[in-house]
Amino acid sequence: MATGKINVSVENIFPLIKKFLYSDHEIFLRELISNSTDATLKLKHLASIGEAKVEYGNPLIEVKVDKKGKKLHIIDQGIGMTEEEVKKYINEVAFSGAEEFLDKYKDAAKDSGIIGHFGLGFYSAFMVAGKVEIITKSYKDEPAVHWTCDGSPNFEIEESKKKERGTEIILHIAEDSTEFLEENRIGDLLRKYNKFMPIPIKFGMRTETLPKPEGAKEDDPAPTKEVDNIINNPNPAWTKQPTDLKDEDYKEFYRELYPMQFEEPLFHIHLNVDYPFNLTGILYFPKLTNDMNIQKDRIQLYQNQVFVTDNVEGIVPEFLTMLRGVIDSPDIPLNVSRSYLQADGAVKKISSYITRKVADKLTSLFKNNREEFETKWNDIKMVIEYGMLSEEKFFEKADAFALYPTVDNKYFTFEELQEKIKDNQTDKDDKLVILYASDTQAQHSYIEAAKAKGYEVLLLDSPIISHLMQKLETSKDKISFARVDADHLDNLIKKEDTQISKLSDEEKDKLKKELEETIQNKSYTVQLEAMDSDASPFIITEPEFMRRMKEMQQTGGGGMFGMGNMPEMYNLIVNTNHELVSEILNTKTTKKKERLINQALDLARLSKGLLKGEELTNFIKRSYEMVK
Repeated sequence: MATGKINVSVENIFPLIKKFLYSDHEIFLRELISNSTDATLKLKHLASIGEAKVEYGNPLIEVKVDKKGKKLHIIDQGIGMTEEEVKKYINEVAFSGAEEFLDKYKDAAKDSGIIGHFGLGFYSAFMVAGKVEIITKSYKDEPAVHWTCDGSPNFEIEESKKKERGTEIILHIAEDSTEFLEENRIGDLLRKYNKFMPIPIKFGMRTETLPKPEGAKEDDPAPTKEVDNIINNPNPAWTKQPTDLKDEDYKEFYRELYPMQFEEPLFHIHLNVDYPFNLTGILYFPKLTNDMNIQKDRIQLYQNQVFVTDNVEGIVPEFLTMLRGVIDSPDIPLNVSRSYLQADGAVKKISSYITRKVADKLTSLFKNNREEFETKWNDIKMVIEYGMLSEEKFFEKADAFALYPTVDNKYFTFEELQEKIKDNQTDKDDKLVILYASDTQAQHSYIEAAKAKGYEVLLLDSPIISHLMQKLETSKDKISFARVDADHLDNLIKKEDTQISKLSDEEKDKLKKELEETIQNKSYTVQLEAMDSDASPFIITEPEFMRRMKEMQQTGGGGMFGMGNMPEMYNLIVNTNHELVSEILNTKTTKKKERLINQALDLARLSKGLLKGEELTNFIKRSYEMVK
């Protein structure tokens, strides 16, 4: 038996610690399974190039819990280690065997799928174990080795009687980590971190029902047998070529990723690039609502099929974190830190690539089947509108597929919309006026008035639409958005035939003065307009700028303008050609005049949804008195 001290190279270990700093003890299992996978893939590669004269076969990795003995076993049938390799790769902590292997075979090993970084990853075992044993036999014709360490720099190494090629790691679980002796806990960790590892992982046995033999009676029990319980899928959909997959394969993989998600995804995007970085994956568009607090962090990040995290912020553009699926890249380290992601050039390229691929997929879907794309618009618009706001390149590409629906369920691209309204909806400065509604019920009368004049009214109801309109107005030439109740239509849109007021200037001055004296609420600015006699006598509008600023403030955009709570401000547009307005002007008694003004104002406020509480109660009481 030999004894010695583990050689920790101080000048080399700190960069590795920085790169592989573990904050969560459960990571140890991921690291050890990764090492076993590495060892197996190395053997496969060496056998394929003829350097290892062995039968590769169908190796698997086995995990066993020995609760009584307080031990956890991880067993592989991989490359194994000689005594010299154990001393080099285990005792010299700051040396990475996988890195050396990749360097030696860097050209031939590009596609071998080796995960890498054995040294420090192995030592994560000591986060949960008081003692660790390695029993290993190399594929080379050399004696097996038994290595033991109690977590101190001291180790023991001796010859072992192990006959089969491969490595067994035995963790003697520490008293403060006995949770890792529970089969359910280990099973959950294997499914979390190793669900798609490229080598089959056996964890216990399961019972398989066999066909009944010929001649068996109907009530005879079917025969069964115990088979290995393989807990992972070594060949997940994202590792395959898109040409080898059908639509049902993508849906099946979605159900595998999200077994509790009952709604199927709307469509998927298969990512596959090998230059200037390596990345594969599948992203799914789920049905989305207008809720800004929808669950994010549903995209899983893998490195060579090893789960890393489901917090992909920094790798995936923020607007796409509402999607679901998998991204796998060997160019992203197993231990991802926010500062690393912000500084890493490869990560930024990955983010740009994903944005471009999503935009290209949306363009393709729109062009190939516009009708179906329109039916999905309300389920995906939140992602697209958010992307248009936050990613300039995505905004530029979105002209090809972003839709602007009307209240009548017609859909226009921006270019189509401009063409549609250019002859009918311009203001005095020849800007296109894009009318829109945000609530078809609350703004029904305004919508109907606009449609009666032949105007198109869009339905834009997402919580971030105010921000997007602001961006569109600054990015497109000579357009402005106005909610259909922002002002009277005749003020918004240039008209050739203007109405002539039935009132003289003197009468208008008198009317305005009486209205301002009667209406106590200073939030209302009185405006006299000559309109059709059958138009409403009083119409309340909210200035587009003020209303939009309030909406932006509610969705987090107001802070940038340094504003507190925005004041309530409304326009009271009075139709000077309506007979009720003439009656108000000609009524002799002050009490009746005030009652007519307040009743007309409250009716306008009621149609706008502004009449509430005590004011609504008084209005109802006054209405009954007038009916009597």
